[in-house]
Amino acid sequence: MSLLSQLRQWNENSKQVLSINHRNLGYVYSYNERRHFNLADDKVLAKKVLSEVGVPVPDTYFLVDSFYHVNRIDPHLEKLNDYVIKPAQGRGGGGIVVITEKHESGWRTASGKIKSNEEIKRHVADIVFGNHSFDKSDVAIFEQRLIPAELLHELSPWGLPDVRIIAFNNKLIMAMCRVPTKDSGGRANIHQGAVAIGLDLETGVSTHALYNNRLIETHPDHGKNLIGLNLPFWNDVIEMAKLCAQTLPLKYLGVDIAISIDGPKILEVNARPGLAIQLANDRGLQPILLAALDEIE
Repeated sequence: MSLLSQLRQWNENSKQVLSINHRNLGYVYSYNERRHFNLADDKVLAKKVLSEVGVPVPDTYFLVDSFYHVNRIDPHLEKLNDYVIKPAQGRGGGGIVVITEKHESGWRTASGKIKSNEEIKRHVADIVFGNHSFDKSDVAIFEQRLIPAELLHELSPWGLPDVRIIAFNNKLIMAMCRVPTKDSGGRANIHQGAVAIGLDLETGVSTHALYNNRLIETHPDHGKNLIGLNLPFWNDVIEMAKLCAQTLPLKYLGVDIAISIDGPKILEVNARPGLAIQLANDRGLQPILLAALDEIE
């Protein structure tokens, strides 16, 4: 292909890409009423609303919503063997700590570090203070640690992969899987070094993979193939995402789902889902969204 042809192709492809400004003005704020944003921003509220209509979510063990309660969590911790701590209003994986087992000195994290009860309390205090939620006072959630399904555990023994699905007007638009790496510290966050894998929405088969803004075909840590994989429980994932989109009054949203050994569960929803899903799928969101708009009209 000549340089001119390449430039023309790039220009044509760029017209299909949804920009952050167009996402915000054309979809997020045009189709999501501001009064409903808290359904996505508050994980406690989102879990309550979704669980009431039968959407599977991780079990909540207990909540810490004040400094008074921070120093009173020891009896609750005694009852647990593993758990996840997360801020109710955190974003981008900030403030999440995954505890895999009890240790004689405290608790072992997913990264292998040992944290004492006092370190756990300090972290919870940081969450309540708002260090992970834009300096707004917050609630620390202690919830069930999900064990990923076999295929996903093989891809990332260091963390929990998740599936992000974009929905618009109750229809599913695009999907990707985010796979933690050593570089991402076990977090399924693309901007922190996780792998983004584009998925065929109909079948759940992986089609493209992206790592640090470059296309790849194998996982950067262990070399396992990333293309042509069939994600398990895919029909359940799709039905769960549809129910989530139909239940919440947000018309443009991202649904994050973990595929555990017991099946998929909703992790959270996002009223302002990121746009890297387009790179993972090597396809722009714009034509798909415009086709959905035509159906609305």
